[in-house]
Amino acid sequence: MAEQRPSILAVALRDALTVITDAWALVRSRGPSRAQFWVIGLVVGIAAGLAALLFRFGIEALQAALYGTDDITRLHSFASSLPWWWIVAVPVLGGLAVGLIMQRWGEGPRVRTVGDVIEGAALNDGRVEVKAGLASAVASFLTLSTGGSTGREGPVVHLASVVSTYIAKAIRADGITGRDLLGCAVAGAVSASFNAPIAGALFALEVVLRHFAVHSLAPIVIASAAGTVINRLVYGGVTEFVLPNQNALAFYAELPAFLLLGLLCGIVAVILMRTVFWMEDLFTALQIRSGTPNWARPAAAGLLLGLIAIAFPHIIGVGYETTSRALTGELLFFQAVVFVAIKIVAVAITVGGRMGGGMFSPSLMVGALTGLAFGIVSTGLLPELSGAATLYALAGMGAVAAAVLGAPISTTLIVFELTGDWQTGLAVMVSVSTSTAVASRLVARSFFLTQLQRRGVQLAAGPQAYLLATFDVASVMRPRDAPRAAPEAACWEMIEAGTYLDISATLEQAMPLFEKTNPAFLPVVSLTGADQPPELRGALFQVDALRVHNRALAALAAEEHS
Repeated sequence: MAEQRPSILAVALRDALTVITDAWALVRSRGPSRAQFWVIGLVVGIAAGLAALLFRFGIEALQAALYGTDDITRLHSFASSLPWWWIVAVPVLGGLAVGLIMQRWGEGPRVRTVGDVIEGAALNDGRVEVKAGLASAVASFLTLSTGGSTGREGPVVHLASVVSTYIAKAIRADGITGRDLLGCAVAGAVSASFNAPIAGALFALEVVLRHFAVHSLAPIVIASAAGTVINRLVYGGVTEFVLPNQNALAFYAELPAFLLLGLLCGIVAVILMRTVFWMEDLFTALQIRSGTPNWARPAAAGLLLGLIAIAFPHIIGVGYETTSRALTGELLFFQAVVFVAIKIVAVAITVGGRMGGGMFSPSLMVGALTGLAFGIVSTGLLPELSGAATLYALAGMGAVAAAVLGAPISTTLIVFELTGDWQTGLAVMVSVSTSTAVASRLVARSFFLTQLQRRGVQLAAGPQAYLLATFDVASVMRPRDAPRAAPEAACWEMIEAGTYLDISATLEQAMPLFEKTNPAFLPVVSLTGADQPPELRGALFQVDALRVHNRALAALAAEEHS
């Protein structure tokens, strides 16, 4: 019987599979080429965009089910007609679910945020925690669906970073490639969330990577465009907010008013951030004093939110309805001022109670309300020199958000892309620049960097401050048996004098000792126990520490300027 030959299609498929397998092996062993990385960036952007869209769909579906409305854009108005006990019960149950999820899978009670993504880019080669990140995404999803007063952009950014981490590990990406993949994921997620391709790309560069390297620009833009296409395939080319047509400067003499608005918004942004941190400390102190378990803390926060929502349902969820009403001038001065205060308290309770969510959408809402209140006063005092009060709401929205994020460029652009209003750029830019300058003097440049600073992660001062923490003493020291090891007798003399380093230390702890006493080397020991003598492991030479630090600075400079 004649041997049966495989079909032409089967041969073609086999050859294609061989090519793909060989290409994947090459990428894993040598890293992707420039063209291959652009393709990978596109894939990451699509995956991040789909994750962001699914996250949004899930929130809308669960909100509609829990609050019994088909139009979640009018959720706040509808919630005012619900029974008070239901308004209270929903966030309590949501907070309880959040606490249990983080207790079981979160690897700690803290919900991961954009700050963790920034930390991953700076200190962990573009990687973030995967298991804790997925648990945090679910926790934030439940928070936003059940009345938490935060935004969806933070969880979406971290969820997209989990996607890029999977891919970075799969291709064994080095630090530069891992950070670029992270930037692609963030850009795709932000642009898919807000239909804002320009701002999505710049957000990844300005906020997460914190540099504008040319080599990373193309793949990040490709990923951002992919995320936007995904958004527009579902929602069309519509903007998040629809503005009245009268937004225009009456005269250039009105610009000083926007400078004053920027000053006010910078102060309001600082109040928002410090209130969040104060509330976080208050919750922690009360939790320690009362012995409340970690899983119950979000439920307690949900109870407070529910009680506030009985009288002020506009704090529920992202708050786009109230933001839209501010941008269209449908609120009175007193309403805008009261809503600002209540929203700040609600955001602080949500974040301080460890319920999850982002800070961008709340800052948009607070900014729009602040700008509207200021605009009502400004246009009332000098009507002959003023345009519409809603222009101040638009500028205030960008000014507070820029100060909170520490990102004046991407925030200015995202305001334009969210509203479709490019004719009022001068007013927005003046307010944004002033507010950012004011806030950066009073906090560590942004909410996220201040959040990291409170955890002991110093990134605000730049790479020269945090690079030392990325090197372990054990990886730089010379062992006892090294050819040019330190004399053991001299090492023991220094140990007996109390001058030594633990082997688990980093160069961040070592360099102050070098600066203080200026020795040629410091002995490195293992501390085995309270009653046991230290074990000499080697010595860290000052010249070796400086050489490693200089090489790291040079590599970082090369990455940022490539």
